[in-house]
Amino acid sequence: MEYTIKQIAEMSGISTRTLRYYDQIDLLKPAKLSGTGYRLYGEEEIDRLQQILLYRSLGMKLKQIQLILDDPEFNTLTALEEHQHNLEAENERINQLLATVEKTIQYTKGEITITSEEKFEGFKKERLEENERLYGEEIREKYGEETIEKSNKKWMNMNKEQFLEMQQMENELFAQLSKLAEIKDLEAPEAREVYLLHKKWITQAWKGVKDYSAEAHKGLAQMYVADERFASYYNDRAEKEVIQLLYDAIVKYTKD
Repeated sequence: MEYTIKQIAEMSGISTRTLRYYDQIDLLKPAKLSGTGYRLYGEEEIDRLQQILLYRSLGMKLKQIQLILDDPEFNTLTALEEHQHNLEAENERINQLLATVEKTIQYTKGEITITSEEKFEGFKKERLEENERLYGEEIREKYGEETIEKSNKKWMNMNKEQFLEMQQMENELFAQLSKLAEIKDLEAPEAREVYLLHKKWITQAWKGVKDYSAEAHKGLAQMYVADERFASYYNDRAEKEVIQLLYDAIVKYTKD
């Protein structure tokens, strides 16, 4: 069966303009053109569009999606099973947050009492699971399963004060990174402050799990630059291109 671009748009919930763009960048080509020049799509194209939308829902960029789908070893079943796993993990994350919100509502109404730790439990789990989803494989390969499990356990055992301290350090880091992105001067005090804040943050995160060293610090920064997901996190959070500046500041001041 063949479908027009309008039918595909209505079926998938995306615009005809988006479908034309996918055609333009060779992400989703129509099966053929009609005698009057209209795009026509078949079942194979519908299956490919489904895969595109699945990967988009995971936050992947179109170029990444295209590389995956055009890989001759790409397996649709494996991709669907992976997506199912990710959706189940996301559902668990949402359920945990809902439980935290529900408890907070009951606490606000005076129906129950909750500890300070319980108030932050859902947020800690959310952050941990987001990190696992995005970076779990890479950081395990780099630091080993035992190290990462120790780190995760430490994160979940943080009390309210420790959790807020880590959040504050990270906020300060991004504030300084934003300033550094404006001046772009590694000799400026902001550059050294970026290095010191990042060192303080990872030293706290690694405490009891992994010893701090300049080489480990530089290696972590290198991973940030090399992996688009890490780079995107820092750039998106700062709303500026900061990942290279972070790396350069760390490399410069770990030598001092």
